[in-house]
Amino acid sequence: MSFSSSDYISREKKYLAANYKPLPVVLARGEGVWVWDVDGHKYLDFLSAYSAVSGGHHNKRIIKAMNDQLDKIDVPSRAFYTDILGAYAEKLCAFTGMDKMLPMNTGAEAVETAVKAARRWGYRVKGIEKDKARIIVCDGNFHGRTTTIISFSSDADYRADFGPLTSGFDMIPYGDIAALEKAITPETCAFLIEPIQAEVGIKVPAKGYLRAAQELCKKHNVLFILDEIQTGMARTGKNFCFQHEIDRPDGLTLGKALGGGIYPVSAFLARADVMDVFNPGSHGSTFGGHPIAAAIGLEAITQ
Repeated sequence: MSFSSSDYISREKKYLAANYKPLPVVLARGEGVWVWDVDGHKYLDFLSAYSAVSGGHHNKRIIKAMNDQLDKIDVPSRAFYTDILGAYAEKLCAFTGMDKMLPMNTGAEAVETAVKAARRWGYRVKGIEKDKARIIVCDGNFHGRTTTIISFSSDADYRADFGPLTSGFDMIPYGDIAALEKAITPETCAFLIEPIQAEVGIKVPAKGYLRAAQELCKKHNVLFILDEIQTGMARTGKNFCFQHEIDRPDGLTLGKALGGGIYPVSAFLARADVMDVFNPGSHGSTFGGHPIAAAIGLEAITQ
């Protein structure tokens, strides 16, 4: 049975929720920066899956790393130690300059992990009154689509009829250091920000803003957490965007390209005192950090 592009499109529309509005192109193959549709037309892929395919489609090194690991063991869960997770964690920490990491799958999961870490750090280390911790975020942000994350989105479409939303977030204009200083209170546990915004068009803060924001956070004992899920992994001329201005943040979220374009791999990385607020059972993921993900992540940061 032969299918046309319209047949493939009709089938997707019939059986899938309409939460995306794809271009009318039915892709069938990819290689490097190129993709081909079912009719054999060739396209230069400028989208790159929102930066998840930074290493190119059908990356042979990533595929080999995945297949080599598949020949050994796949998903034992973190109920056991494995011979590759520690190596991956060590290399990722060295690569980013952070102390410890917590492996997850999607970027949104990494951000959720950062939120949980920041709040618990606020209570157990900073001494904020129980259930009073607040996190400062920026207008125009995009950190994911979970219920908590859309609660601090400024996009009305993301929030519409998904309430009740999660409280505990304060929004300020992006790139405004005076607004950040005004928003900080004794209950502020963290400032979560993208070093470059992309959801509302590419917005780059003024030179020196990240450094000034970090210094302000340090002054008030507030965690400075950067979301580099899209800007990380050599998207801005350095391995990480923060390296243009600062040595390292207090917390860092990574994803997208960390999975080499073929697998969901993400991580939250932080200073030791931030990561040490977690204890067995306080957070987890069945697939986060399993051997296949670790092998892919390890190869992605080795390229």
